[in-house]
Amino acid sequence: MKNNIRVERAIKNITQADLAEQVGVSRQTINTIESNKYVPSTVLALKIARVFEKPLEQIFMLEVDD
Repeated sequence: MKNNIRVERAIKNITQADLAEQVGVSRQTINTIESNKYVPSTVLALKIARVFEKPLEQIFMLEVDD
């Protein structure tokens, strides 16, 4: 699974720490999700999408091999 979190953060001009605080996780968790090293839970993915005010599918995308 890939994601657009880094792009969406740039658009909203927020840091990883800002996003982490808004969704209740550590900055390191946001970093590992952005780096595609960690797949977030459904609840966390929905919280991230809510921060960006976008549908989940615009933030997270399944790849062919997922």
